[in-house]
Amino acid sequence: MLSVDAIDLHYGAAQALRRVSITAEAGKVTCVMGRNGVGKTSLMRAIIGHQPISAGRIGLDELDISTLRSEDRARAGIAYVPQGREVFPLLTVKENLETGFAPLKRRDRYVPAELFDLFPVLQSMLGRRGGDLSGGQQQQLAIARALVTRPRLLVLDEPTEGIQPSIIKDIGRAIAYLRSKGDMAIVLVEQYFDFARELADTMFVMDRGEVVLAGAMDELDPGQVQRLIQV
Repeated sequence: MLSVDAIDLHYGAAQALRRVSITAEAGKVTCVMGRNGVGKTSLMRAIIGHQPISAGRIGLDELDISTLRSEDRARAGIAYVPQGREVFPLLTVKENLETGFAPLKRRDRYVPAELFDLFPVLQSMLGRRGGDLSGGQQQQLAIARALVTRPRLLVLDEPTEGIQPSIIKDIGRAIAYLRSKGDMAIVLVEQYFDFARELADTMFVMDRGEVVLAGAMDELDPGQVQRLIQV
């Protein structure tokens, strides 16, 4: 579903990505790992259209999205859960979820009941402001907000960062459920190897703006992956 082919990305004169290629398929979790500062978030920003690429191609199915604006990529079926969650603190949980209506046709502008099965705590907090939620609850809200858009590609940038273990398990179960439906490709940026290994079908490890190791999770050497991502 997603094809990133030999992309470069620059911030001014500084090159953040060098000929990076990854793929993500429907019904599978593609995990991107690496130390801090190696280009993982830059890759996500390139995929969702927040930062233009300077070479290469990004495709979604047969559509070349390399130059599409981020809002047009959202309409094409890409949803993003940013690092740090970025919920709207003064909006209620219900209003935060409804911001996901923006790329949808009018007939689809409702919050699927399935989201409250995935994250039951949100249903009991619909009237509470986003800024009053705990970090874990905000992360669940950020994921649910992305899912409101009915994405074909879900991009998650370090969803376990700063989250308590019980909610990490809830997030893991939600990702596993979404994968099992078979109609969504999931790209997961993660720091915790055990969490990633449990969910990933395919893994790409980055270092200094490049992919230095890639393959099916069950074919990679866990020790080699851990050595590459150790700080």
